Amino acid sequence: MADYEHKLKAQTAPYLEPGETVLSAVIARPRGSTMAVAGGAAGLAGAVAGQALGGRSVRRNNQAGAEAGLKLANPMALVLTDRRLLVLEATMPIALGKGGDIKSLVSSVPLADVESIQAKRLLAGGIMTVTVGGTAFKLEAGKGTSVKSLATEFERARAAVTPA
Repeated sequence: MADYEHKLKAQTAPYLEPGETVLSAVIARPRGSTMAVAGGAAGLAGAVAGQALGGRSVRRNNQAGAEAGLKLANPMALVLTDRRLLVLEATMPIALGKGGDIKSLVSSVPLADVESIQAKRLLAGGIMTVTVGGTAFKLEAGKGTSVKSLATEFERARAAVTPA
């Protein structure tokens, strides 16, 4: 997924403020997106239940993101800079660096407003819990995405802007 991170960093340039630097970037979606579009593997009843549960989770995370001051996109590039956390609308990643192109800036919050970014691996991808202004929302990232890298870079950046 390093191909996507490099690509995202390059394509983010038009949305940066003068002197702002991209620290990390991942392609992500609101948690539940995969389940909401997953079909038939569990049979018709399982697919319908999965779509309902996934859709509910997506709506809940979109609402929590909005409450935190971030409008989420599906899919999105979640970009961490030395000043802000940005949500950029992106095309669906395909493979081998194809797709995953940035289309527009959707929302951003100052880095100082982001309380935490927690990441954990889940099967081939990962889950991130982002907390802004006391409101947490979850994102999921696909196979090969280094969600831990974004969380680690956040901790470094947050330490640099938070007085000791």
